[in-house]
Amino acid sequence: MTFQGWFLILLFVGILLALTKPMGLWLHALLDGRRTPLHVVLGPVERGFYKAAGIDPTAEQGWRRYAVSMLIFNTVLLGLTYAVLRLQGVLPGNPQGLPGLSPDLAFNTAVSFTTNTNWQSYGGESTMSNLSQMLGLTIHNFLSAATGIALAFALFRGFARREAAAIGNFWADVTRVTLYLLLPLCIVYALFLIGSGVPQTLAGAVDVQTLEGARQTILLGPVASQEAIKMLGTNGGGFFNANSAHPFENPTALTNFVQMLSIFLIGFGLTWTFGKAVGNPRQGWAILAAMLVLFLAGVAITYSQEAAGNPILNQLGITGGNMEGKEVRFGIAASALFSIVTTAASCGAVNSMHDSFTALGGMIPLFNIQLGEVVVGGVGAGIYGFLLFAILAVFVAGLMVGRTPEYVGKKIESREVKLAVLAIAVLPLAILGMTALSSVLEAGLAGPLNAGPHGFSEILYAYTSAAGNNGSAFAGLTANTPFYNGLLGVAMWLGRFFVIVPMLAIAGSLAAKKYVPEGPGSFPTTGGLWVGLLVGIILVLGGLTFLPSLALGPIADHLSMIRGQLF
Repeated sequence: MTFQGWFLILLFVGILLALTKPMGLWLHALLDGRRTPLHVVLGPVERGFYKAAGIDPTAEQGWRRYAVSMLIFNTVLLGLTYAVLRLQGVLPGNPQGLPGLSPDLAFNTAVSFTTNTNWQSYGGESTMSNLSQMLGLTIHNFLSAATGIALAFALFRGFARREAAAIGNFWADVTRVTLYLLLPLCIVYALFLIGSGVPQTLAGAVDVQTLEGARQTILLGPVASQEAIKMLGTNGGGFFNANSAHPFENPTALTNFVQMLSIFLIGFGLTWTFGKAVGNPRQGWAILAAMLVLFLAGVAITYSQEAAGNPILNQLGITGGNMEGKEVRFGIAASALFSIVTTAASCGAVNSMHDSFTALGGMIPLFNIQLGEVVVGGVGAGIYGFLLFAILAVFVAGLMVGRTPEYVGKKIESREVKLAVLAIAVLPLAILGMTALSSVLEAGLAGPLNAGPHGFSEILYAYTSAAGNNGSAFAGLTANTPFYNGLLGVAMWLGRFFVIVPMLAIAGSLAAKKYVPEGPGSFPTTGGLWVGLLVGIILVLGGLTFLPSLALGPIADHLSMIRGQLF
């Protein structure tokens, strides 16, 4: 590890902390439906959408109607995307003449982008036409991200409102987030990327002559526009197969740094928005502090392991850290930081191959997702997932110290706890159940490239990434088969919507409750003790659930490595 590496990490955190309140203020304006400076230009567009769809944005919805609207919206988008991908070969915007996708790959991809996972069982530039990238995928990058933020708003209202029957209007929330947050940010961001060398064209490819005199075909496309929302919306699906390791997606050290900032920007802002919504900004800062403790611990472990390198190679005199699978233009520190940022958020972007990390260095990105991607997490999904853990934490605290389980003025009762447990249990059931199945069936065992614990890690990471709606790949697993496309698609759907519905039920239950002011019997939820309890609950639940699988995979891999055994 170097001073420059840690300076990069601390600078990254410092800039994000400086941007947290400004972003939180803008999000809070959207949460309340207040007018913003952009309403002068975009207000007529917003009203036009409502009129065309026959929607009254002032008509609020109870949690059941909010959930049904969200499910219908996403199911219809899933069907439209599946149709575009299957019919790609006969649709326009296909300068390379690429054929339509197979049924299993089209299903996997449509589910992937609908659920904000962006898992890619395909090579982007060799599989998707420009139309499929723009109409089938980039639109989902906007709308799946907007859905996540809208759902966070619904839960915020549940905590903030008193004896209310409604938690907002799904259609209004999604429209406002898309028009007044994601779209303007992405326009500015895309222009920055274009100026940095990222292509933005409808051309399919260009032929060039190499220095050796050979002819090479360089694929192009509307990359910058997809790259911007890919990062801001914590989507992660790359236009190119190499994702953010490709120079057309991530050409410089500056774009690499800005991409990491953009992944966390909205997630950081939402913590402040939550505190503001419940009338106590310290509540939001406490959540952010707990997230940062987990984040910095993960960065420290991965960076130290990658900087130390492989002890077997070190004994041979090959030192300088583990550069396998990493871009020389980014180096170890920026690669380690990027891997933790993208797995702490639900962003599947990668600028290095996690499969080539050291065993423990690669375990931390895996464990980040297994924790529920609540260490900042996906836009919206991270904060509402974290609040589910907060509900459990305050309930456990109440049991331990004999105080009333209350959180931000709402009494936490058995209904909320049961629903929180139901939502949190979805992830381990999907991950461990499908990993076990794939580890014994012939179709599953045909996928891993490596044998032994590293091969098991490849399978475990795939289902963790899918159910956690992250989308990054450990690499080494051949996943474009009917078996993996089908199971991973199911895992992605479960990991997204089987968490959302119980969460919305909690929002509805909390909104209907009376406000309970803090008293002598209340457990404080803004200080260091509360932050420590939150971190402890998350780690204990994650450790007890996933430690056996980690012991079979990356931990066994690490022990084999230090004994001098390679697979």
